Amino acid sequence: MAVLFLGNIGSPIIEIIESDGSDVIVTSQDLDLKFMNEHEPEFVVSYGFPHIVAPEVIDHVRGNIINLHISYLPWNRGADPDFWSLVDDTPKGVTIHYMDDALDTGDMIVQLEVMPDTEDTLATYHEKLHSSIIGLFRENWPSIRSGNCPRIPQGRGGSYHRSVDKNRYIHLLSNGPDTPVGEIINAKR
Repeated sequence: MAVLFLGNIGSPIIEIIESDGSDVIVTSQDLDLKFMNEHEPEFVVSYGFPHIVAPEVIDHVRGNIINLHISYLPWNRGADPDFWSLVDDTPKGVTIHYMDDALDTGDMIVQLEVMPDTEDTLATYHEKLHSSIIGLFRENWPSIRSGNCPRIPQGRGGSYHRSVDKNRYIHLLSNGPDTPVGEIINAKR
């Protein structure tokens, strides 16, 4: 199977995809139909991809496109989900979901609750979320690849944030990414 990976070269996700014999094409560049027609992937996996995927690209692969998101959807769609789960005290975790024409709103495949420890900083919690989603992907890739995974519609509600939204709360990060998560949570109370 030809799989397009949207993310960084060297990501452990690539090795997981290749482990079943799939051919992996990797890009971190914005996508267009020309790229898709040149490479003709059968499936697309997005993880840490900095661009919004256009609806025509999603249609090109007949919806066979998933995203690995470090939030417990439907909460904290969009940018900085780990930060917002702490600031807004929303459910915390990771989600693998199908992509649709809106941001982080597609049907969910699997979720895992991931709570910060008292000694975590924003940086260590961020790494914990990434480690968790990589493990979740490793566990579920065979059923995702074969099309035997669930499609769970997202419920109403949740939240969405843009990068610029963080500016109002940047003062909560007294030590930048090394700010203890407890300090971030308590600052909003």
